[in-house]
Amino acid sequence: MNRRAFLVAGLLASMALGPVQAASEVKVIYVGGADCRPCSNWKNQYKTAWLASPEFKKVTWVEVDPPKLKEAYQERHWPGDLKPILDQLPRKTGTPRFVIVQDGKVVSNEFGTNKWTQTMTDLRKILH
Repeated sequence: MNRRAFLVAGLLASMALGPVQAASEVKVIYVGGADCRPCSNWKNQYKTAWLASPEFKKVTWVEVDPPKLKEAYQERHWPGDLKPILDQLPRKTGTPRFVIVQDGKVVSNEFGTNKWTQTMTDLRKILH
């Protein structure tokens, strides 16, 4: 098969499949602080398993982890594209916080190491 025929065949095949729906973008945002003891506990207890999980591979993971936990909700620690997410948070205190964002909207907002299990439950519902 020559190159032109191959390209035409590929184009026809893609048109036969119909329009492709863009996958929904899902972000998981961890909000902590380097001097936050509960945050260190979460990292020691859950982070390694999270990074190896199938769910991790399906999302964009963002860490907002400034040197001091009292700075966790300061805009300067949130990259520019996350500013609208920060604006959506009704309460800008407490760490560790786990925020799930789907298509730019906060769909889960949990605070505390003990809420990680709920965050994972919410994430699995969104992804499956």
